[in-house]
Amino acid sequence: MATVAVPAVPTRSVLLGVDVGTGSARAGLFDEDGKLLGSASSPIQIWKDGDCIEQSSTDIWLAIFAAVKAACSLANVAGEEVAGLGFAATCSLVAVDADGSPVTVSLSGDSRRNILVWMDHRAVKQAEKINSSSSPDLLTKRVISRGQESGCFYILDLELPKLIACSGNAIPSFHMAPTDDSKEQWMEEDARLYLKIRNSIDSKMSNALVSKSSNYEPVKQQTKSSGSALEPPGQSSGGVYAMLLKPASTPTTALAKSATDHMIDVAKELGLRAGTPVGTSLIDAHAGGVGVMESVAVPDPEAKEYDKEAICHRLVLVCGTSTCHMAVSCSKLFIPGVWGPFWSAMVPEYWLTEGGQSATGALLDYIIENHVASPRLANRAASQNISVFELLNKILESMVQDLNSPFLAALTEDIHVLPDFHGNRSPIADPKAKGVVCGLTLDSSEKQLALLYLATVQGIAYGTRHIVEHCNAHGHRGYIDTLLACGGLSKNPLFLQEHADIVGCSIVLPRESESVLLGAAILGAVASKKYSSLSDAMKALNAAGRVCTAMPKVIHPAKDPKVKKYHDAKYRIFRKLYEQ
Repeated sequence: MATVAVPAVPTRSVLLGVDVGTGSARAGLFDEDGKLLGSASSPIQIWKDGDCIEQSSTDIWLAIFAAVKAACSLANVAGEEVAGLGFAATCSLVAVDADGSPVTVSLSGDSRRNILVWMDHRAVKQAEKINSSSSPDLLTKRVISRGQESGCFYILDLELPKLIACSGNAIPSFHMAPTDDSKEQWMEEDARLYLKIRNSIDSKMSNALVSKSSNYEPVKQQTKSSGSALEPPGQSSGGVYAMLLKPASTPTTALAKSATDHMIDVAKELGLRAGTPVGTSLIDAHAGGVGVMESVAVPDPEAKEYDKEAICHRLVLVCGTSTCHMAVSCSKLFIPGVWGPFWSAMVPEYWLTEGGQSATGALLDYIIENHVASPRLANRAASQNISVFELLNKILESMVQDLNSPFLAALTEDIHVLPDFHGNRSPIADPKAKGVVCGLTLDSSEKQLALLYLATVQGIAYGTRHIVEHCNAHGHRGYIDTLLACGGLSKNPLFLQEHADIVGCSIVLPRESESVLLGAAILGAVASKKYSSLSDAMKALNAAGRVCTAMPKVIHPAKDPKVKKYHDAKYRIFRKLYEQ
């Protein structure tokens, strides 16, 4: 008698989050309590030539494949156990043809290079033209009207200026015009959308993509008979925006399940079962916000119902290559020099405003690696089996004793750093802004590098204080009084303490150090119907804790009033540097 094999029922439910960052693709697996079971990363190739910074979508997909496989192996998780999958990625532009094949964006003609990385700054002139033009062209009007309303401008980090730059820079592949209304020969995508399409036939875009990257404004409810959740400020112009006229999705939306050959092939590549629910993808920083926003250190045990305004007092810092500063509000709030407001772009039913610093981790790397003492420092750190940052922190602590300094921050009394080495994203919103180091001498020792490193950390923190004060001064209804930090720099205790002292806010650390991966996994949890809403999933899976055993759950500002007085004085100098 013939027998039929019955598929084994998974013994546990595991959530998978994937994050495509600037330098690597990472994958993390979490249990039903939001605890990390295992993670892995795979490097991504990057080409840099002046302001041009490029990557390959093929290379990224292979990196994702490797990271997912390695994470499952390390966590001893079978693909059948993965209940839901979520993606997060940078705001990089991916160019593909109608069949999904790469279209080069590189002047070199290298067919592999079909991604303009978010930090690619080739489109300065194009962004300036968009923001200054009075042309009746509909695309320009869409952008400029939003800029006038919010008091800020369309910046070159996002897709439209870059797409225009590619179209006008003699890149042959970008001169293939549509042959008819139904088939385009090329199109551009955000990296997050590319990953979604790569994993599902449903190409519905998130509110974050259409509102932030492409200047459409999602509305609170559906208003058109078609069911579209977009409200374009004018009629469709086709061309660049043709892809953007599809309904948008909130982070709670699951992609359509389909038993197509494509879905089966993708599942096999990732080692997952066909039909695994995939959540609507998010910007990596926004996924970090989803992974930490509800990580309150001490929940109020007497609270009988959820305080919807409580979340509006928090600012999420996603500190990596750059830093994103994200706050939500119940009301629509325009803040000059700060992106937004974007409806339901990160947390459903809230308006998101987002500030940022274009280079933070990248700036610290630059300062350290370009100092003459860097090779000696790296060798010492390696011999002690610690990071360069840990060694620099130890050097500073010893200098406090040697110089009889009243406190560590006072070591930089004569050194000031304006951290805009890659322009100013917020709140000045000037991509041409330049960095400043004031107080250099002929000293080339490791101790001098430690002081320069500390002054740079402080300069970054003064930039965060500038953003926080700017948001509060322009009517942020949930006056920001708490910071939640995640990302690589949040593992550096000196970086955190300087931010707490300078901004004057306590910093809450999440239990899980991989908050962006957790945020992506939460999207998969909602897509799998494990939770009825993203808010419920965040409350269940977010938790405060220690990023490492050496740090507490909460970093508080120093109690010594001399520390505050010192930073207030240095902050005044910081602000005056913009006036020079």
